[in-house]
Amino acid sequence: MSVKPTTRKRVHPVDEVLPVPKLAAYGFQHVVAFYAGAVLVPIIIGSAIGLTNEQLIHLINADLFTCGIASIIQSVGFWKIGVRLPLLQGVTFAGVSPVIAIAMANGGGTEGLLYVYGAVIVAGLVTFFMAPYFSKLLRFFPPVVTGTVITIIGVALLPVAVNDAVTNPATHEQDPTNGRWMAYAIGTLLIIVLIQRFFKGFMATIAVLLGLVIGSAVAFVLGDMNFDGTSEASWVGFTQPFLFGVPKFSVIAIISMIVVMLIIAVETTGSVYATGEIVGKRIKKDDIAATLRADGVATVIGGTFNSFPYTAFSENVGLVRLTGVRSRWVVATAGGIMILLGLLPKTAAVVASIPPPVLGGAALALFATVAVVGIQTLSKVDFTDHRNLIIVATSLGLAMLVTIQPTVSEGVPDWLAMLFGSGIVLGAVSAIVLNVLFFHIGNRGQAVAGGPGKGITLDQVNEMSSEDFAATFGGLVQGTPWVVERAYQQRPFADAHGLREAFQEALLAGTTEEQIELINSYPDLGSEDATGTLNAADHVGLSNLEEDEHDNIVQLAAEYREHFGFPLVICARETERYDRVLANGWSRVENAPSAERSFAMIEIAKIANYRFDDLVADANPIAAARFGRINDFR
Repeated sequence: MSVKPTTRKRVHPVDEVLPVPKLAAYGFQHVVAFYAGAVLVPIIIGSAIGLTNEQLIHLINADLFTCGIASIIQSVGFWKIGVRLPLLQGVTFAGVSPVIAIAMANGGGTEGLLYVYGAVIVAGLVTFFMAPYFSKLLRFFPPVVTGTVITIIGVALLPVAVNDAVTNPATHEQDPTNGRWMAYAIGTLLIIVLIQRFFKGFMATIAVLLGLVIGSAVAFVLGDMNFDGTSEASWVGFTQPFLFGVPKFSVIAIISMIVVMLIIAVETTGSVYATGEIVGKRIKKDDIAATLRADGVATVIGGTFNSFPYTAFSENVGLVRLTGVRSRWVVATAGGIMILLGLLPKTAAVVASIPPPVLGGAALALFATVAVVGIQTLSKVDFTDHRNLIIVATSLGLAMLVTIQPTVSEGVPDWLAMLFGSGIVLGAVSAIVLNVLFFHIGNRGQAVAGGPGKGITLDQVNEMSSEDFAATFGGLVQGTPWVVERAYQQRPFADAHGLREAFQEALLAGTTEEQIELINSYPDLGSEDATGTLNAADHVGLSNLEEDEHDNIVQLAAEYREHFGFPLVICARETERYDRVLANGWSRVENAPSAERSFAMIEIAKIANYRFDDLVADANPIAAARFGRINDFR
């Protein structure tokens, strides 16, 4: 009996339309995870630029309404707009400081917002038309730029959170000497920390929302929260386009917002790749373009309906991984729920009643988390390259100059006032420009060999003859030339990491005979140094042994060679204590020869890695000294 093949097309989990009850339940779950971060942005902006409570309610409603539209555009998609993945869109924290700066530079209040919305609309259009070409711009946004900017965003927003934390809920004036307001802020922060400590999964995801709810409840019980504005708010109200007036346009404001959108584009690109990995869909350049077109359209809609720039919310990307529900229609449903919430001024009025100190405590947690994400990104940066050090230090310093002393914008020409009006914009522009200056103009190669003042750059390495290449890097491995020869064939090297990887790949790709020949070129552990200072550095952990300890090492090396027929190779820079070296060696004596050959090659790769670091350190002595001190404490 033959089996009849099915003609039914299999639906990818991303495109699966779940039953309505499940769509509603999972969609509401996304809204709950998203809600706190979404409403914080309009509340913080509205409070900072002096909006009335009624205007703030409109801002919150507009935010939720347009977030819903943006999420549907991104997840459902049409034509070449929208990535069609479960990406929930929300107003980005990256825009908070620039929006406040633009508004305040143009009179604050609703008048200032008109210039904000003009800049938002133009920046959205630029993003839309730039989308197909953004992949070519990504090389200008390496981790040293994105990490610096994200760190600056988090750190620059902390003063905003601090100001709310010490604000009297009744008078809305700052009163840092009143411990009651600080208690609300720290209490809210503590609640968030405890929830994340003792709960996992979805509960940890909504820790900020729970912190806001519990903190507000305590403030209400103690008489520091009221719902006076709630009774006056309508139950249902539609968000009106250009509610505060026709947008106005300022060149400096537009440039500032375009910089913000470039930052958002990089952030969004990362979220798309992360989501694609989670849901099992390969991300192509066309997908990135479709995502950014949706961001552009959503941002234009945001400016039209009195809201701000959009990006994917990382909390909801994490929720997709947490729940395992990959359907984009769940996010579309969440978008529909947000649109409904955006039509309920009464709900927005309740949110607008959150006491500033409670809001400040939650904002401290969120903004500090953003800064930590930036630091995490910077951990991927090679700081032995002094250029990266200069980019981060200069950009962070300029950003903090404006953040700590915002009045410096009054001392510069009008055309520079907006740039100096926001630490985020100034820091971002600095990082982007310095990266171009150091890595894309003129002599772009990092010094990877040579002494101080005589550094050999990557550009020079890529132009070397095979003989010069061998003379420069031959000391990375012992004896046999085949490793260096094969690494040479992998030119051109894009950066120091690429050069390092070329040697690692060449090492591990050798034949069995080549690897045995290479292993045999290394001296026995504990023998007299046969290769000069390089080998002495490799065995730095064995440099101060007592006579009996040295004898034990020699005995270990002799038995190992007798057993395997090649020397015991250990990177003693990683295992600096004598007893650990001895224990490591004896544990390997009982290995199978094939396994031990692999272990030996790994140790040789580690030694080559350290020797490469030595070359870079010699060429960059100042940066190496700075970061060597840090490594000493690891």
